Amino acid sequence: MDMDMDMGGMDMGSSVPGVPSLDFLMQYYWAVVGAFVGTATLVNLGNSLICRQRLTAACRGDAKPAKPKASLLRINATATAIVREASNATLSPLTFKGRSICLPTVGRTTIVAANIATLLVLCFYHFDLSDQWSFENIGYRTGCISIAQLPLIFLLAGKNNILGWLTGSSYERLNWLHRWTARSLLLTVTIHMGYWFADWAPYNYIGHKIKTDPITQHGLISWCLLLWIVFSSVAPIRGLSYEFFVLQHLGSMAVFVAFVYLHVNSWPLYVRIYVILPIALVCLDRFVRAVWLLYNNFAIFHPSRRRKGQSSSLWACEASFTPLPHGTTRITIQNPPISWNPGQHVFLSCHAVVPLQSHPFTIASIPEDGKMEFYVKSEGGATARFFRHAEKLHLLPSHGQPEERRGKPVAIDGPYGRLRPLRQFDSVVLFAGSTGATFTIPLLRDIVAHWKKQHHQGAARETASLSSMLRLPDGAATRRVRFVWVVKSRGQLSWFATQLSCVAEDVAALRQAGVDVDVEMSVYMTCDPSFTDDRKAVYSNDGNSTSLPSPIQAPRIDGAFDEKTFVDKKGKDGTRITEIEDRNSDTSSLHSSSEEDQSNNQRPLAKAACGPDGTCCCQSTIVEDDNKARANGSSPDDAIQPIVCTCCNNNPNTTSNPPPPQPQQPQTHPPPPTTTTTANPNSPSVSLSQQQPQPSSPPALHPSIHLLTGRPHPPSLARRVLERALGETAVVACGPAALGRDVRAAAVALSDERAVHRGTGAQGVWCHVEGFGW
Repeated sequence: MDMDMDMGGMDMGSSVPGVPSLDFLMQYYWAVVGAFVGTATLVNLGNSLICRQRLTAACRGDAKPAKPKASLLRINATATAIVREASNATLSPLTFKGRSICLPTVGRTTIVAANIATLLVLCFYHFDLSDQWSFENIGYRTGCISIAQLPLIFLLAGKNNILGWLTGSSYERLNWLHRWTARSLLLTVTIHMGYWFADWAPYNYIGHKIKTDPITQHGLISWCLLLWIVFSSVAPIRGLSYEFFVLQHLGSMAVFVAFVYLHVNSWPLYVRIYVILPIALVCLDRFVRAVWLLYNNFAIFHPSRRRKGQSSSLWACEASFTPLPHGTTRITIQNPPISWNPGQHVFLSCHAVVPLQSHPFTIASIPEDGKMEFYVKSEGGATARFFRHAEKLHLLPSHGQPEERRGKPVAIDGPYGRLRPLRQFDSVVLFAGSTGATFTIPLLRDIVAHWKKQHHQGAARETASLSSMLRLPDGAATRRVRFVWVVKSRGQLSWFATQLSCVAEDVAALRQAGVDVDVEMSVYMTCDPSFTDDRKAVYSNDGNSTSLPSPIQAPRIDGAFDEKTFVDKKGKDGTRITEIEDRNSDTSSLHSSSEEDQSNNQRPLAKAACGPDGTCCCQSTIVEDDNKARANGSSPDDAIQPIVCTCCNNNPNTTSNPPPPQPQQPQTHPPPPTTTTTANPNSPSVSLSQQQPQPSSPPALHPSIHLLTGRPHPPSLARRVLERALGETAVVACGPAALGRDVRAAAVALSDERAVHRGTGAQGVWCHVEGFGW
């Protein structure tokens, strides 16, 4: 009996009457994939046309440009709302030994399940699985179906992603599908190997084949490599070290493809082509990236910048490094040679500081700034080196060692990332947790910039620009923006205090000029790590649960809330805003991540709780309920009372019953601190940055920016915006997984509750959640 897997002389036609041949079954799989991609492409094209139509209407002065008026648009809006609610819904988390395992959205689950179902049907169609004489044919077919999946895996992995371009997404948004396609491949390859082993087992032939048959050996090695690739790509494993994961992942995939090609080298060309195509795709992606990388980073391609002295003789980009509170480094590239859209990111390399490494960072500025800024949190590895380098420069005297204080040559690869233009929506709600503000603040500033451009240029200028099919009109259909930023301490406010204040001033000037726009900004200060801590960022894309950790189990954080008094004041629209008055002057000092963690572990738990139900006020959820407030004859924020935060108080005199705060007058900005904390510069436990004098005044925020203590309540915040919306609303979040899950769940619940586009008059809700994961 011939039990060799060599298909060199095998007829690719089906041995079962009425069943297509193996090469046709492989093509059937790609027909299903093509149908899905084609549908997504049509949806993307429709969204692009709707965006252009809305912006054109806004340029003409339409009062409700984001509201669908034509019958076809209303039908599309209804169908879209139904699909969004179903796809963004989240299954209940699984509980195992007291731990919750978050599950993906229904949309992602459906796509993965449909792909696996298609593969299993193609593998087993018209076979009797209990017939041992069919095992060899099943082994051949499952092998061919497995090979057919390879091009899809590499199509989803490339940075210059044609699938992303067609569907309006980008490689990082498709990365989860790339991983699940690889897991589906592991499933079919395991079935393929299992049926061959089952075919050989009755003859005790498995060991002999593994020892003597090169095809079997190459196949078994390929399976082991694929198993390792899938295992090492699981979130907890790949999150251990970004640098190691990238290197081993690329190396493992290269070796895997090589052994797969050796495994099928004797098979017909129309099988081997499915292995040759991935190699061609990788080479094409690398070639495009190399060309783009050379153009972006070598000054010879930008002679105008060299004439102006904006670049060195070789490199087009030089970056400066500035240390910031919370172990954060601000990296600034003046006059970058490329342009970008808000929300995009680049891969940044600085070989003078971190040799032979490239890391993705979100661009925190907009092109109008004339500079490219990144805010990098020190998490170990390259990011920690960036922070140490910035601290070192911070300690150098301003008059000495000019070569050390000069910017370092850097290389940028990108920009990457796609996002629907938010200015096409009537209202926009932006949620950011900690460094997630690097994603949302450029989006906010871009909307305001287009408001200003539309106001100053006028409708005539905008109409002239419509002749270009490759450029969107400069108008904005957005009327209202709600911006929410969740931070851990006041020191983080210095990152974007200037930008947020400029936004508030620009909006005030536009409103004074008669432009009907509004931006409401709130900053929530909380010690709940689920809304601010990005140390476990790799989990951000793996689940979509709405549950929050118990405040009692929350770990201690740094001394950001030490000696703080929370004082009420009146904000915009008569709402009550809680302001923080800091009694210490060391709130602006810079601490590395390791020092924060050490202080967290050494700090004893507070003996008293300053919030409701035995919790900390910083962890309490602030619910904005207009209806309840009106019924009580008060404002939505009246529940926030003057309190003293004791959850992270280092004061040894803190007792179980903290004294009530003295009545204080509302203030626009906290008064200057009255005490100063000093440290021995020679002590090894003191951060380098602490040896420098630190500013004593808090960041200057615009008076209209609400400063609150506690966690935001996404449903109530989004509801207030949706109730006033005259068209489709965008709800965008970027931050830790808990914040993203809550925002997505709120968008789904509100869309279902309000019966969007189902005869109630409620307008659509588009939700986009960006995570820290990679």
